[in-house]
Amino acid sequence: MAKRVYFAFHYQDVIDFRANVVRKHNFLGGVETAGYYDHSIWEEAKKTSPLALKRLINGELENSTVTAVLIGTHTWARRWVRYEIMKSIERGNKVLGVHINAIKGKDQLTKVDGPNPFDNLGVEISADGIRATPTEWTDGKWVYYSDLNSFTIPLQAVANRGQHLPLSHWLPVYDWVAGQGYQNFSTWIS
Repeated sequence: MAKRVYFAFHYQDVIDFRANVVRKHNFLGGVETAGYYDHSIWEEAKKTSPLALKRLINGELENSTVTAVLIGTHTWARRWVRYEIMKSIERGNKVLGVHINAIKGKDQLTKVDGPNPFDNLGVEISADGIRATPTEWTDGKWVYYSDLNSFTIPLQAVANRGQHLPLSHWLPVYDWVAGQGYQNFSTWIS
């Protein structure tokens, strides 16, 4: 059965063509061949108010089971990508990252990998292991994330309770080119 995938990305990576290589890589045979539905939203939506944008993101995430973060040069710094990641975790989506800078852009050039956004986002686990308070790395320190409150999570191992952990502690990251994403994406989202 096809997964419902929400793609989070910096719009510049759509302009450069890299994000679309991943999002549309296997759609010639339709959704069943691709193995996923694309539930991403476009940059034009970001011209609305923050509350309206959150509602739009929340609505699209509601119909998804997986969030694939397409990691370009500046993805880690985008406010709404950070929100898409944190909201995906809150709702229980499987979340993974895919480096896309090794894909040739419309200029036929590649770029060095951008920073992993999962290194700059984290959660503080409650002492009882059932709540997470989102955090982000800002100005050289971890601070509470302002766009989302704490939320319930599956019971955490004793070692994680009362700890602060970056999301990279849990979330996998792949490279589209080196990891042969065209053949392996369906496995990554399983």
